[in-house]
Amino acid sequence: MADCDSTDADLINAMSEHDEAALRLLYGRHAAWVSARLRRRCADTDVVADVLQDTFVAAWNGAGKFRGDGDVAAWLWGIAIRRLISRLRQASGRAAKAPTWKLYDAVDVSAEETALLTVEYSDLGTALARLSPELRVVLQATVLDGLTTREAARALNIPQGTVKTRLVRARTRLREELA
Repeated sequence: MADCDSTDADLINAMSEHDEAALRLLYGRHAAWVSARLRRRCADTDVVADVLQDTFVAAWNGAGKFRGDGDVAAWLWGIAIRRLISRLRQASGRAAKAPTWKLYDAVDVSAEETALLTVEYSDLGTALARLSPELRVVLQATVLDGLTTREAARALNIPQGTVKTRLVRARTRLREELA
């Protein structure tokens, strides 16, 4: 039985044995930051809520497949970002609005938020919005989140070489857009 002293890995193990309390604890620990990071990539709160729910359903269903060789948070983020990309691909087929970063309703605005807001409404923001979700997410993971290519590969569950290739493509497309 999972309790508050359980590690994230213990919770995943308990979830693989269908312990709903473990899922509730894992959700309580990680839902807020996963949601915040998703909101940075998609302004549609309904999409973010759906992706967040899908992430934890997938974690519940895939708990038995967790290898335990990495951080649970990175595993969850990998699930979340793949779900978001999938959802954005579906939406782009239906001509939905492009995802954008969004400034939160907050009293104290951080320097990072101000910079992101400036990017969103600049030529760079427009160019970023035109990138495919696959290129955009790799650029966001490495540039905005500050992950190394190895960390981004692990979080996105793609090979490190793919991350590097997508970064080169994203930079090339951004240069073309901004030229």
